[in-house]
Amino acid sequence: MDLRDYIRDVPDFPRPGILFKDITPLLSHPPALRYAIKEMGKRCAALDPDTIVCIEARGFLFAAPMAYEMGKPLVPIRKRGKLPYKTLSVTYDLEYGTDTVEVHVDAISEGDRVVIVDDLLATGGTMAAAARLVEQTGGEIAGLSVLIELSELNGRAMLGGYGLISLIEY
Repeated sequence: MDLRDYIRDVPDFPRPGILFKDITPLLSHPPALRYAIKEMGKRCAALDPDTIVCIEARGFLFAAPMAYEMGKPLVPIRKRGKLPYKTLSVTYDLEYGTDTVEVHVDAISEGDRVVIVDDLLATGGTMAAAARLVEQTGGEIAGLSVLIELSELNGRAMLGGYGLISLIEY
């Protein structure tokens, strides 16, 4: 199945000059969604993770069913102020400013092998921040997984050599 058939290009969103990769058609087509989740899960299972970490918000859509199928704990990484318990945080640069992501201090056990899942890798800032959070908890990065990689933006360069699995590359 060619998952590109279920990704819609939306020009000039969220601002002029950006070509947004919309996953809504994939989400609304059960066979494509099922295929994407199974493929991502199969490739991540080969990394032998102890824990699946997901990045807010679209990463949740792929990581939750993967963690369920693999019988692994699911740990959310969220934007500042969204988690109710004590957190660790990492602030990272955006094109125009900064953002902060957080994880619960007790979410990942020391030495846990972790796969971080998101829907898309662009410049790599959010994924790199998530990896730093996992390391702050004592977890080890087994790998990173995304549905879509925008390779022209060279996000891999931000990821410190971690292995990245992407199902679709543009």
